Formats: sequence, structure tokens, C-alpha cells
Amino acid sequence: MQERCSMTDFASWLANSAPHDTVSDLFNAFCRQVVLSDAPVWRVSLGLEGLHPEVSGWQHVWMQGSSTLEATDRATVLTSGSYLASPTRIVDETHAPFRRLLDAPSTDMPLLESLRLEGATDYVMYPLPFLDRTRTAVISFATQQPGGFGHDDLEFLSREVNCVSPYLERHVLRHIADELLATYVGPTAGRRIIQGSVERGAFEFIEAAILFADLRGFTQLSERSLIPEVLNHLNEWFGSIGDVLDANGGEILKFIGDAVLAIFPTSPDCSRMQACYKALTATREISRQSKVANVERASRGKPVLLHRLSLHVGEVAYGNIGAARRLDFTVIGPAVNRAGRLLELAKRVERDVVVSRAFASEIDEPLVDLGSFRLRGVPQRQRVYTLQEKP
Repeated sequence: MQERCSMTDFASWLANSAPHDTVSDLFNAFCRQVVLSDAPVWRVSLGLEGLHPEVSGWQHVWMQGSSTLEATDRATVLTSGSYLASPTRIVDETHAPFRRLLDAPSTDMPLLESLRLEGATDYVMYPLPFLDRTRTAVISFATQQPGGFGHDDLEFLSREVNCVSPYLERHVLRHIADELLATYVGPTAGRRIIQGSVERGAFEFIEAAILFADLRGFTQLSERSLIPEVLNHLNEWFGSIGDVLDANGGEILKFIGDAVLAIFPTSPDCSRMQACYKALTATREISRQSKVANVERASRGKPVLLHRLSLHVGEVAYGNIGAARRLDFTVIGPAVNRAGRLLELAKRVERDVVVSRAFASEIDEPLVDLGSFRLRGVPQRQRVYTLQEKP
């Protein structure tokens, strides 16, 4: 029998030898180390809550050398039967360890009964002593040892949980920071910020195709609808656009009332022409999905959501702008202004989509020439196009 490692040995292993690239790497190594220390552990589960609009958290389960990872839906987690009848809920509410010997049926907790039927004899869950205790952070151990865990086993497990907790919290905090930045400013801007692009006025010039879109008749819709209904309409529309833009390499920079500003940046792997084609593909898909959704809305007596959209391409300044303690990571420059003015023009000429000459010159597509127009604040008349209607 191998001698169980001391707290000092385990702490030294965590600091100097344990893998820290991901939570999964650290968790799997931790489980192996616990078993190598001769703890009678058969199954280990780690539950960590994040801060994401769709995903509540993640459960890592290690069992006899193999592990699985499962995400939890935020919308249903707190009302789901699996949570309400679980040790996790009890530990969340009491902030104290939970233990149950599995020497009799556990009809009140399906998970424990399932483990008992698989041969488990004892189960213990510990709250991870994170500094932030507002979110779920728990780890549980199950054994098949006759009679369950001994007193020394439980002391050892409690000690090792306290050792690994700060390393796990570091991962959770970094993950929360990454997810929040990606959610509120976009994944690319989020990465730039986390890498240190936080100085006001810091920017770089990039080439990008620009997509600007808003809803038609939004003012009237807002006037005759309750605010919750308006929010539902906006979220439905923005959600559809967001999915299309993500699928085509676009990045949403901001929502402005009922409008959305997005870019398709160029890169060594994406030419100016390719960026424009991505934006064009996204535009057509937005229009297609909008038509399908409006048929369904009309069938339910809901107002249809019609949009206008402009496409342009050019150089933009990409970076931080704002007040000393409230910054926005966005794009500015003449190209952005022209995209906005083109969106205004779409309303005047009553077209769903308008395309600038600069954008049109990058794509080999038949377009409809709408003529030359004055754009507000732009000194010279601009030739504008729209997409051909498909039969």
C-alpha cells in the first residue's frame, strides 16, 4: 500500500507539477493523484458555475480513469428536477459538506440511488472554498469500499479539496472574464482587451466589410406594443442576425437601439474581396431567414419584422474610445459613417439592401444600379446599388 502524501507534498505537486492549461487537465490529474495516494475513490464529480447567458456551468465527472464533461443550460438549471433533488442544491444552500452512506435506497435523490445500484457505498460532497461563494462550486467523491469512507479518508479528501480550490477558482475567474468580454464586446475585441488593449485612444487601422442594419417601422412598433413585447421582438431579430453573422465570420460591434453594426475584417487569410463575399452571404441569409420567420409570425397574428441593411467596405480605426472609466471597443472612421448614411438612404429609396460602389467593385455579382445620391455629410454624390431580386 502506497503511503498517502502529506498536505505539503500535495501542495508542492499542485504548484510545480500539476497541469494547469485547462480545468479538465487539472481535474483529471487531481483525480489520478488522489487515487495514487491510496484514497478509496471510485468516482469524482466537479461542478462549477460560470457567468454566461446560455450556459450555467459545467460538470466534470471522473470515473476509473476516464472523464466526461457536460454543460448545463442556464434557463432550466435551478428548476430542473435533477438539481432540486440533488446534493448540489443542499451544499449551495448550506455552504457545508454533505455526506450519505449508501447502505439503503436513496429514493429522494435519484443520482445517489443510481450510484448505489452501481455499487457505491458512500458519497460525500464538499463546497469549494472560493472567495466568491455566490455561484456553485462543489466537488464530490464516491467509493465502493465496504463500509464507505473512513475517518482518515474524509480528512484527507477535505484537505486536498482545500489545496486544489484556489487553482480551480483561478480558472473559473479567467473563464468568466473571457466569456463576459466575448458576450458584451465580441470575441475578437474581447481577446484584444484581455491581452492588454485597454488604453483609451489605442487603436489600429484595419480593412473590413461593414454591415449596418436596422428594423423598419420600429418606432411605430414601440408605440403600440408593451415594452416586454418590444424586447422580445428585438431579441428575436438580433438573435437571428447574430447567428448568421457568427456563421459567416462577422463580428457584432454594437447594438444601437434597433440597429446593429458588424464588420467582416480582412486578414492574411481573408482578402478584401473575401470579406465582402462573407458580408454578402450573410446579407442574403438574413433576408431569407427574415422572410421565413415573418410567415410564421403572421400565422400567429404577430407583427412582421422588416429590416433595412447597408453594405460598405473600407479602412476603419479599430480600438478604444470613450471616457476615462467607461470605454467602448469599436470602429470609427469615414467608412463607418458612410455605412450609416447608406442605411439612411435605404429608407429614402425604399430598398431593403443598399450597396456602396466600393463594395460593389469587390464582388463579381449582378447588381441593380440605383443611381447617384447625396449622403448626409459626404461632399460628393455616391453611386449606390441594390441586390437583384431572386426569382
